[in-house]
Amino acid sequence: MFGSLSSPSTTNFNPNNDHVVQNSPSDGVSSLSWSPTANVLVAGSWDNKVSCWQVHSQGVSLQAEAKVQFAHEAPVLCTAFSADGSTVFSGSADKTAKMWQLNNPSDAGTQIAAHDAAISCIDFIPELNMVVTGSWDKKLKFWDLRTPNPAGTFELPERCYAMDVRHPLMVVATAERRIVVYDLTGQPKEYKQLESPLKYQSRCISVFPDKSGFALGSIEGRVAIHHVDPANAAKNFAFKCHRETEGSNTMIYSVNSIAFHKFGTFATAGSDGVYNFWDKDSKQRLKAFTKCPQTISCSKFSTGGEIYAYALSYDWSRGAQGNDPQAPNAILLHYTNDDEIKQRKKK
Repeated sequence: MFGSLSSPSTTNFNPNNDHVVQNSPSDGVSSLSWSPTANVLVAGSWDNKVSCWQVHSQGVSLQAEAKVQFAHEAPVLCTAFSADGSTVFSGSADKTAKMWQLNNPSDAGTQIAAHDAAISCIDFIPELNMVVTGSWDKKLKFWDLRTPNPAGTFELPERCYAMDVRHPLMVVATAERRIVVYDLTGQPKEYKQLESPLKYQSRCISVFPDKSGFALGSIEGRVAIHHVDPANAAKNFAFKCHRETEGSNTMIYSVNSIAFHKFGTFATAGSDGVYNFWDKDSKQRLKAFTKCPQTISCSKFSTGGEIYAYALSYDWSRGAQGNDPQAPNAILLHYTNDDEIKQRKKK
């Protein structure tokens, strides 16, 4: 229906035999979002597009049907769904956020937000009936869709790099390794700021399903498990992942995505082309998947948890010399068996 799948530079670009989404974006995939009400997947990408697929499932067999595509004036960096799944929100390097009606393919989009720099993060908060946007202009803004002006603005300590919301907890990771925690109960308010427990730049952040804390990933191949309540500080820890050792040399890769499953377990995906499933409570890896020959830029579990979507797309972590023009920009779907992702007793 739209776009095309780039010709892979290797016949084994899909070593885990996952379902390849046809009509994947023609440039880097920056964001994946699932509808909260159906198996509908949306991607934001560097070709300025917001693309949507209906995913059909028959047992372990998956099929993605291209449905609709919308366009910004610049790369799309983030996406989110409304609570009823009818509307998609997107933030762009064109400094605007828009909303799109999925049942209207000709929708030209309605601008709902503006910043002074690229909008890097967006989410919809059903409990507040508001959209929240984070930007490289070092601001966080809340938007009531009935009015063109922000309902609230917070100054961030630095550029917004990552954000996640599970009401009443919202966390934002910024440049210079700062983390800002917000309490969304009643009127949104800043709860506290802290320095990242990891030594290098933050790359992704995700709130626990029980809302007691968050997982933070960095460019140095580490994940930190951090609880918001200081009384639970003893449960905090960090671990190494997305690394390769060859002889005496260790290659370290960025953790580009952390996605929690409804079971409370989670997946990480990185610049090494690997995705893994983990259990933070038993502190063990549940399953390691075969390395893909291309960076995984983002990922997300479907609302029901049975599908794990991930994007093979270069993240420029190795500079221009690491870019293979023949490598695919592809979205893949992994059918997730319960025994892969369920919690296990601690060894």
